[in-house]
Amino acid sequence: MNYTKWCLCVMAVVVATTGLQAQSPFVATSSMLPTASATSSSDPSDPVLTIKKRVDEVNVLFIATDHRGKFVRNLGQGDFTILDDHKPPQAIVNFRRETDLPLELGLLVDTSGSVRSRFDFEQEAAVSFLQHTLRTNFDKAFVMGFNGHSQVTQDFTDNVRLLETGVRSLHDGGGTALYDAIYRACREKLSKDRSDHPVRRAVIVVSDGEDNQSEVSRPLAIEMAQRAEVIIYAISTDDSGLILRGDKTLQQLADATGGRAFFPFKMKDIKNSFAAIEDELRSQYVVSYRPADFDADGRYRSIEITALKRDLQVRARKGYYAPRQ
Repeated sequence: MNYTKWCLCVMAVVVATTGLQAQSPFVATSSMLPTASATSSSDPSDPVLTIKKRVDEVNVLFIATDHRGKFVRNLGQGDFTILDDHKPPQAIVNFRRETDLPLELGLLVDTSGSVRSRFDFEQEAAVSFLQHTLRTNFDKAFVMGFNGHSQVTQDFTDNVRLLETGVRSLHDGGGTALYDAIYRACREKLSKDRSDHPVRRAVIVVSDGEDNQSEVSRPLAIEMAQRAEVIIYAISTDDSGLILRGDKTLQQLADATGGRAFFPFKMKDIKNSFAAIEDELRSQYVVSYRPADFDADGRYRSIEITALKRDLQVRARKGYYAPRQ
């Protein structure tokens, strides 16, 4: 789970005059502010000149697997190449295995009529996943059910019993507004502006991927997830054994955000899918870097991370939106 960090250095020069002209001392302070322009004090009578400088840092979570799909956990910075907006970064600030950052998870469960056949088993598997994944006083999660509308049945907590109650209170029936649910979860619950410390953000979507009632489009839902730096994991509820339109939708949501889509055919495979997500969340790397030729213009910038060893595959989010000055 990746964030863009703004560090602003503020110089304040205070000039005071009495009967004789004198020079005041130089005062330096630092602050975390969502702006990067040079400004003066809002009080016109306050003789303080404020100069602000922006330093941008991008953080990207990613995983590496071998040709068998097994996680590779012992690699270093020199085993990868990184391109930001098709250019090497200006500087790599940090590279490490990342298993200790707190998790902020959203469990989004499709409760529409189309998932009725496996609904009870999915609830059991979701509860088991939360029990094995969340660490008390460290990680937290929320539960959202969605059909034609979305409803949070349990807000953020590290109490698994409360989350279990939220999962079991879900009832199936109705249409499907998948994109609306993802958009709302990322914007209202997982926005990076809501966190005052580094975290890993992810949503686990349990759905057949068939959307028929959303007001927002799939591209807009993906954009919101990318802006919030949220990884999407998807577990398909389709048990037809065929590759349907909804399966392709789930794959696109996962690919765009650096996540993974699962297509369990048998009931037991659903629990295996949750277990695989849990394992992946404990097998991530994080790289922090400063992009070259960076402009705070709000545009989308692509990210490409490639392993130098041919038999290794890397999965990461495809890009991010630069902040707007």
